[in-house]
Formats: sequence, structure tokens, C-alpha cells
Amino acid sequence: TSEQIEHLHRRFKQLSRDQLTIRKENFDSIPDLEFNPIRGKIVHAFFDKRNLRQEPDGLADEINFEDFLTIMSYFRPIEMNMDEEQLDRFRKEKLKFLFHMYDSDHDGKITLQEYRNVVEELLSGNPHLEKESARSIADGAMMEAASICVGQMGPDQVYEGITFEDFLKMWQGIDIETKMHVRFLNMETIAHCY
Repeated sequence: TSEQIEHLHRRFKQLSRDQLTIRKENFDSIPDLEFNPIRGKIVHAFFDKRNLRQEPDGLADEINFEDFLTIMSYFRPIEMNMDEEQLDRFRKEKLKFLFHMYDSDHDGKITLQEYRNVVEELLSGNPHLEKESARSIADGAMMEAASICVGQMGPDQVYEGITFEDFLKMWQGIDIETKMHVRFLNMETIAHCY
């Protein structure tokens, strides 16, 4: 809505310090991101040209307001008048954004190492969990993904990674539409972000 765009424009101006573009370092002033274990991946996703719908690979050095709106469109809520086809497209867009966060080498697959990195980052804030335990959790999750996506694997088969189609299967039945949001854009938070 025009009200949401105005709100996002105020937030953009605040983040950019009244400049025409935002750079990665502008995200350093966001308290809600400061302690997020995957902060780097979230910020990286804002500059990923795949998410900006520009190119299939690469990172932008800075984003303008139009780019910012493109990224924020992944986090918009469901509209009540959406039909099944629109809902499906909406869901796939959100999941594509998440997939790009995991697929750090931009090869179209989430490898075990990429998955390990994300799990280790997510669990890094837990002082009671050793790195090996995090690695085991990631390995187990990847094996579960393999069994969902390719069925029972033979002992000599190697699972090369999660494709986007696999990723869609894994998220089937999970309500990503209402869970994927950006809290740092709430109006209450704006007053606290200087």
C-alpha cells in the first residue's frame, strides 16, 4: 500500500542516513540484527543480485530505494484476495529468497558444507554446544533432506546437495507465508535505531 511504501521510505532514509543508497555497513546500526547469529547472511541477502531480480550471480555494492522495496516485497504479508496460483507464486518467492541465503556459492544447490555453515552460525550463540555437535546436527539434517528429496539412498550414493525443487519439498506444509518477516522494520523499532 502507499502507507507501507511511505513507512519503508522513512526506514530507508534512516538506514541510509538520508543518502540515495544503502551499503552493507548501514545495517550495523540495526539493534535487532546485532545479535542475530545469521546476521551476515541476512545482510548479504539484501545485496544478492538474484534477490534483486537483476542477475543470476553476484553482489551489489549498494542498493537504492527501488532495490530495497524489491527485497522487502519478499516479506510482505499474504493478501486476503489472493487465489491459489498467486499464493503458490508468493510462497515460492519467499522460499527462493531463503534458498539464496543458504546457497552461498550461487551454484543452485545447498551443499552439506553450506548447510553446516548455516547450522553452525545459528547454533554459535549456544555456549553449551560444541562445534562437532553442531556439525552432527547439520549432517543429520542433510541426510533427512536427502531422504525426503531422493528417497532411500544406497550406501555408495552421494547426495550432492539440495536443489530449489528439493527445498520446496522440504518446506511443504510449513507456514512460511506468515513466519517470514523482518522485525526491525516495525514502527516501534524505528525510534530505537539511530
